[in-house]
Amino acid sequence: MTQVLHITRPLPAVLHLALDAPPANGLGMTLRAELSQAMAGIEADTSVRAVVLSGRNGAFCAGDDLREAQARSRQEQLTAVLGFNGLMDQVAACRVPVIAAIDGWCLGGGLELALACDIRLCSDRAAFAASGVNIGLMASVERLPRLIGEARARVHLLTGETFGPDRALADGLVSAVHPVELLLEEALALAERIATRAPLSVEAVKQAMAGQAVDVAALVTSADHAEALAAFREKRAAVFVRG
Repeated sequence: MTQVLHITRPLPAVLHLALDAPPANGLGMTLRAELSQAMAGIEADTSVRAVVLSGRNGAFCAGDDLREAQARSRQEQLTAVLGFNGLMDQVAACRVPVIAAIDGWCLGGGLELALACDIRLCSDRAAFAASGVNIGLMASVERLPRLIGEARARVHLLTGETFGPDRALADGLVSAVHPVELLLEEALALAERIATRAPLSVEAVKQAMAGQAVDVAALVTSADHAEALAAFREKRAAVFVRG
């Protein structure tokens, strides 16, 4: 099975990452390595201000590639699971906001990947499951309760049952539901809006929400803050340079 991460730049400051591993974009070791490399590239490329992550094949991500997992030894599987957790931390720590555009299956590790993103949008045919208990593992036991609350999360985590977009929206797992044909367009529009905000401020918001220290003085004295004040005075749109 071919595992590919398609990387495009639909907008000057927005990167689009699309998982492509038929039939349901299982995150095998090859695709994990490509995603990790892409995230490292984003860290280094300060011209990128927002990222959209989606899946092809009518699915977002079905978690680990279970066919690949069957061929691993116990030690290899343990290494794979720990490596997967590290990849999720890498996505969550991305310098810029990552928007998950979720269509179709978003299961197990795929749900964990969505939770590692900053914002989640889904299509009206999306299907979610915290399915760790269905395969003798755990998934999303930290991020899901933090996002939607312990009471709501327990039902999903302990049953492994599939639920749809309406439940995901009601629980606060996603911020919006869109027709499938408009999902990527809406995600890119949101990414474009974020990309036009002051980049250092956007990055600082991510850091602060992750419990990291932020240099407020650096923001106050930044060129972007001065540009915002000048744009307000001159009644024009601000042009931020990440400085």
